[in-house]
Amino acid sequence: MPYAVTEFRDTPNPDALKCMVDRALPAVGSRVRSYRAASEVGEDGLAAALFAVPGVAGILIHADWITVSRRDAAPWGPIKSGVTNVLRATL
Repeated sequence: MPYAVTEFRDTPNPDALKCMVDRALPAVGSRVRSYRAASEVGEDGLAAALFAVPGVAGILIHADWITVSRRDAAPWGPIKSGVTNVLRATL
């Protein structure tokens, strides 16, 4: 069953957005994963798919939410759509 973003929340960092999801995300190694570049994700398919979204610069994946950082003040609209689509495709 695909995942769904239930809410996007602003963070104190204007270049980061918290994405709340409808249920726990799949674990890969530790429950909390942080990546600053696509080259760091290794076997983490969810993180790799999120980095494929144009404008994404960093990712923090927790069991119940994801924080996405943007690069160069990229617009949030396409990033939100991209994250939503990635989670919709994740089983």
